[in-house]
Amino acid sequence: MALGAGHRTVLTLIVRQVGLVAGIGIVLGIAGTFALGKSISSLLFGIQPTDPVTLAASILVQLAVILLACYVPARRAMKVDPVVALRHE
Repeated sequence: MALGAGHRTVLTLIVRQVGLVAGIGIVLGIAGTFALGKSISSLLFGIQPTDPVTLAASILVQLAVILLACYVPARRAMKVDPVVALRHE
């Protein structure tokens, strides 16, 4: 922001970076679910490890938590005065 970036740009940058890491984590988690599905199927009662509704619900909950976890610090970072941040460095 000290170099001219706006609030929207900073928020977009942070959400994009977190989204990339989150996307990689979700893809690896789904791959792990399919790879280890047979071994954990005895622990699940009434659903299959690869049930599409369960996987979709899990992904949506994870995305909501991830967005909240990156949005709150991003909003806090946008409220810091750039001059104060530069002076502190």
